[in-house]
Amino acid sequence: MNILVTLNSNYIKQLIIMMNSLLKSNPTDNFKFYIAHSSLTKEDLIVINSKIDKSRCEIIELKINLETLNNAPVSKRYPKEMYYRIFAAQYLPRDMERILYLDPDIVVINPIKDFYNIDFKGKLYAASSHLPRNLRIINTLRLNLPSDNYYINSGVMLMNLSLLRENQDMQQVFDYIEKYKNVLLFPDQDVINGVYCNDILPVDPLKYNLSEKYYMYCKLRPVNYKVGINIDWVRSNTCIIHYSGKNKPWKRRYIGELGVFYNEIKGR
Repeated sequence: MNILVTLNSNYIKQLIIMMNSLLKSNPTDNFKFYIAHSSLTKEDLIVINSKIDKSRCEIIELKINLETLNNAPVSKRYPKEMYYRIFAAQYLPRDMERILYLDPDIVVINPIKDFYNIDFKGKLYAASSHLPRNLRIINTLRLNLPSDNYYINSGVMLMNLSLLRENQDMQQVFDYIEKYKNVLLFPDQDVINGVYCNDILPVDPLKYNLSEKYYMYCKLRPVNYKVGINIDWVRSNTCIIHYSGKNKPWKRRYIGELGVFYNEIKGR
């Protein structure tokens, strides 16, 4: 399976934990990790390689320099590297048909093969939303999205590289950034939703991109489930846990229940 990550040196520790969690929870599978960056040092890459079992994975460095993104909105929280996932099809091997993008602030606790091999049904991406339907109206108005849009979180995205190479117009992305740059709250995520909202296959966030907030929402309102959502349910059913937002289990003031999975991997 092909895995794409984009980061700077601030997330090396979390990347190593994410990679080890993926290997642990998928013990019979082999992986190629593509690390796209513009600022990691040779020492950073040595550290990453030294902390990973290389018997089932290959780590491939992709140093990216997209000068056309110099005017895109960036901040300490949203560095330029986050845009690299949008244009992954342009710099990954031409014969690669699909790749799973994962943010570094993730742990994988169950096999992902079913998700990785999903039928795209003609869509460019497969991804999940962290927002209940009644809260998506804010993004609909802010980004002028279709009323039936499915606003996805871009931290976990299966990419249909074959179709992206055929259909992706880089200038369309740049034009969108220029037009909406003053209202982009989550820049790369907003851009992906704004440009490709009609080309995303929705997948279950409880299984493939479970955040602390969405976990609590479902725990308090188990409308679609016969049993309540709890840690035991997550351990048996969820594949990917995403510590999105500012509430991280490696920070002192973390509040939540899903941090137990991060700490289990960290403590190995």
